Amino acid sequence: MLSRLLRALVFIGAAVFLLVLTWPQAFGLHNTWVVAHLVSFRAIAVIGAGVGIILMGLLRFIHPLRRTLGMAMVLLALFAVANVGILVSRGFIASSVLAAEPGNEADAGSVTILSWNTLGDAPGAEVIADLAVAQNADVVTLPETTEETGILIAEAMRDAGRPMWVHTLAFDLISKARSTTLLISPDLGDYVVSNAAGSGPPGNTNVLPTVVAEPADGSGPTIVAVHAVAPIQYEMSNWRSDLDWLATQCQGENVIMAGDFNSTLDHLAGRASGGTGTVLGNCADAALSADAASVGTWPTSVPALLGSPIDHVMATTNWSVTALQVLESLDDAGSDHRPIVATLTPAS
Repeated sequence: MLSRLLRALVFIGAAVFLLVLTWPQAFGLHNTWVVAHLVSFRAIAVIGAGVGIILMGLLRFIHPLRRTLGMAMVLLALFAVANVGILVSRGFIASSVLAAEPGNEADAGSVTILSWNTLGDAPGAEVIADLAVAQNADVVTLPETTEETGILIAEAMRDAGRPMWVHTLAFDLISKARSTTLLISPDLGDYVVSNAAGSGPPGNTNVLPTVVAEPADGSGPTIVAVHAVAPIQYEMSNWRSDLDWLATQCQGENVIMAGDFNSTLDHLAGRASGGTGTVLGNCADAALSADAASVGTWPTSVPALLGSPIDHVMATTNWSVTALQVLESLDDAGSDHRPIVATLTPAS
């Protein structure tokens, strides 16, 4: 009797644990330490569950454990199926071109955004500039990129026929990680940085700088180059605060945000305010719209289909996504993040 009761308690505990890992937002645990990390790598969790099922299957010949192992295998199978379903629903298409909405021309007012956390200028200005020119980028958001490198990138792009204005915020000059650079094409008009104050809300993210640039004449999208702090043990409070602050930056009607959010869609749960399709404030996620939100952008040391999608391009619903790529060709360029490129077209 006692063994049956113990087995039932273990089974219930394991079921609850796996349910929390599958959908932690249902329990309000998606922004807590450990759980936030585990839910970041759903594909690896599926592989782990598969390995567990195989090992338990091999051990089922041990008669006293047969029933317990069988129940555990069922739980792991359900866990794996649920996570595969979530991953498939978000999409694995690393490069896609979507049809424009009726009445929209793909090049009529479209904006191409390139975002790449460069790990402290690691790829070098030439590589970054060549990528931006090849992608015909109108906006380039570069977390962990210094002003000096930003200027070199802009000069190289100018020489290639694509001039850019450079806007950089740095919390200090000691660590390159505490600089974020934003490049904007003059074709979009003049922009001014509206949050040049020090770190922390209400003017910025807490530990790493985010650049908020607004059109000088009030015509055009507000552009936000994002860098939220990573959810490491001693930064959890700052990380949650960063995500809350970023949600407030997308309360307008015409906003484009791109950068290193250090967050997957799971972590952003509960921060949408714009209705259907939005995930952060009034912003929708471009990768989700393009069926690519399960493609990992970090780290480059593992295949994209196993990585964590923590870099995003987001925009208010007056924009539609017409193309999106998570680029794997630069995995050996020096950064631990993959670039993400999205083309947005004004919605009709």
